[in-house]
Amino acid sequence: MKWCEIPDKIRFLFIGGINAAISYVIFALALWCLGESYYQVCVILQWTISSVFSYLNQKFFVFCTKGNYLNEYLKCCSTWAVSYLLNVIILELLVRFAIKNVYLSQFISIFLVSVVTYVLFKYFAFRIKK
Repeated sequence: MKWCEIPDKIRFLFIGGINAAISYVIFALALWCLGESYYQVCVILQWTISSVFSYLNQKFFVFCTKGNYLNEYLKCCSTWAVSYLLNVIILELLVRFAIKNVYLSQFISIFLVSVVTYVLFKYFAFRIKK
């Protein structure tokens, strides 16, 4: 079976898991370097650095689209803007009112935001017109 014949949800779980792990490592390293009080700055760094890697993985390995590089990338940027806002809101709520641990809060936030990101990628950024 060829990679792109595997259902996209399964491909997204695998590739999305890799993307989420890379994003989390970037966040954790930034947090370690800058300090826990700068966790929102670390989220900005995480999203900025991981976005290009994520775009390429989503395009080639999850949704298997061809061409439309600029259009899809701009749509991905819109998707990431929504995802980023959800991420910072969830993270802030968890840190202030629930878990209080920044590392664990961001781990949970990334997981929750990934579901929304998949839907936006599938039906907006990488939508294939039939």
